[in-house]
Parts: sequence; C-alpha cells; structure tokens
Amino acid sequence: MDKTQTAQKASIFSIIGNTLLAVCKWLAGYFGNSYALIADAIESTADIFSSILVLLGIRYASKPADEDHPYGHGRIEPLVTFAVVGFLIISATIIAIESIENIRTPHEGPKLFTLFVLGAIIIWKELSYRLVIRKAKQTGSTSLKADAWHHRSDAITSVAAFIGISIAIYKGEGYESADDWAALFAAFIILYNSYHILKPAWGEMMDKDMYTDIANDICDFSKTIDGVADTEKCHIRKTGMSYYVDLHIIVNKNITVKEGHDIAHELKRRLIAHKPEIADVLIHVEPSR
Repeated sequence: MDKTQTAQKASIFSIIGNTLLAVCKWLAGYFGNSYALIADAIESTADIFSSILVLLGIRYASKPADEDHPYGHGRIEPLVTFAVVGFLIISATIIAIESIENIRTPHEGPKLFTLFVLGAIIIWKELSYRLVIRKAKQTGSTSLKADAWHHRSDAITSVAAFIGISIAIYKGEGYESADDWAALFAAFIILYNSYHILKPAWGEMMDKDMYTDIANDICDFSKTIDGVADTEKCHIRKTGMSYYVDLHIIVNKNITVKEGHDIAHELKRRLIAHKPEIADVLIHVEPSR
C-alpha cells in the first residue's frame, strides 16, 4: 500500500469514527443534560467536515506533476491544514460563548450515565489519535497530522468534561456549572492545540528550513558515492508527502564535465532509492579547490 492509500484509509477511518461519536455525544448530552458533552459533540461535528477536507486534500495532493504544476499538487496539504485549524477555532469559539452563557444561567446538573459515555469516548479518541498519528508519520502528511490532533483535542475535551461532570454530580446542588467550566477550559485547550497544528503547516508553505535531520542524512549518504568528495549545501522543501532537494556536491576539479554529470545522475538515482519520499533532487556540481 502506498502513502496516498494509507493516508486516505486513515482519513476515512476518522470520518466514520467522528460521525458515530458526534451522534452519540449529541444524544448523551441532550438527554443527560450536559453542556460539556454537547460542546464535545460540536467539536466532533466540525471534525467530520475537517476530516472530509483532509481526504479530499490528500487525493488532490496525490495527482502527478503536470505542465502547470511541475512540482506536483502537494501544496494543497498545508492549505487544508489551515482549513482544519479554522474549524478548530470556530468550534472553540462556539463552545466558549455557550459555556459562558450556561455559567450565567442556572440549570439542572448533568446525569450520572454521561460519565460512562465519556469514559468510552476518551478511550476511543485516544486510540484513534495514536492510529492516525502513526499513519501521519508514515506518510509525512501535514493535514493527516492535523486530523490526528483533532482526535487528541477531542480526547482532552472529553477528559475536561468528565472532570466537570464528576464534580457537578459529586458536589450536587450549587455545582451544576462545573460542567460548563469544564467546557470553557476545553475551548482554550483546543485553541492552544490549533496554534501547534498551524505552525508546521505555515513553515511548509513558507519553505522554512526545518528538515535538518533529513538534510544531514542526505549529505552523509552522498559522501558514500564514488566521486563525491563532499557536500556544500542541502536545501529541502516539502510538497505534500514528498520532498524536493537542492544539493551542492564537490567533485575532483580535474575530471571532465561528463564525468561530473554522471556522478550527479548516479547520486540522484541512489538517493531516491535510499529515501523514496524524495520526489526529485536538483544537484549542482562544484569543483574541488
């Protein structure tokens, strides 16, 4: 199974899981009189649309390079990540506004059964996060990583809701709003996670130098190729799930242009075989001093 198929299957898993959980949370929150659960349901509903966006983005990013897009279509990935973060911010804002309104308005406390629902949700969402983040690391997909953090954010908001409902039930009258304070706290956690999801996607869009480990590996590997005396520069940019490398190598100044050309082509062939996530390597040949 290639990276695109792996990422798509992980996205479909997220869509199905978020749909089932959203329905479960809406019902449990409504009948269990828990706004923290309803806040959770709002986030899960947003997650459905963001996961669909991720799936569409991955499919578009997998399109091969063409005349108009010589570097492929991978830059759609960070753009999708921006949209996913937008869903998170909107969800957090709605949750915060509704939580404050509920804190100011006296209401009946949540019911006990909502704790059992939340316990199952927390376990499921954490397992979902671990599965999707593993697939994101395997594929190098920025948007899939954002989708994974949606699962982790959902688990965190569910933990906050669990604590709030537990306090409201245990303390009883006068503590009904503990459930709402938990939802408000969860909104700030979602906003905090949004920043950490957005940061690497922004760096990818701006071609930020943030692949030092890969660059070091490429330079070390290049020096093992016959004819490569050293490396001078290595710049990497990520497009979708692939990397494009600009590499400067140093060769013996006394060899012919053709020999330098052959060394560069052999290095490119071997590098792509060594690291299949590399889509292309542009090699500049420098003469030794």
